[in-house]
Amino acid sequence: MSIYVGNLSYQVTEEDLKLAFAEYGKVNRVQLPTDRETGRPRGFAFVEMESDAQELAAIEALDGAEWMGRDLKVNKAKPREERSSPRGSWGNNNRNNRRY
Repeated sequence: MSIYVGNLSYQVTEEDLKLAFAEYGKVNRVQLPTDRETGRPRGFAFVEMESDAQELAAIEALDGAEWMGRDLKVNKAKPREERSSPRGSWGNNNRNNRRY
């Protein structure tokens, strides 16, 4: 299981998250996605802990809690959806369907 942590301050670091979640158990991994263009954090993260019980304790304690000036949104992470390649997208040019 993985935990989704949303509405994060843009100043948060992976170390900040490790320290905050360590109160509820051993943190195995923290992912803090960044914007490709700016390199800034995107305002959310994923945290993996040693056990489901530890993750549930962290979710219950931190969901809605105020941290670094923001109200956190903390819940079970949903599985990543498969992205299919869009047909007829503007990158495809779809020349056969053009009308002149």
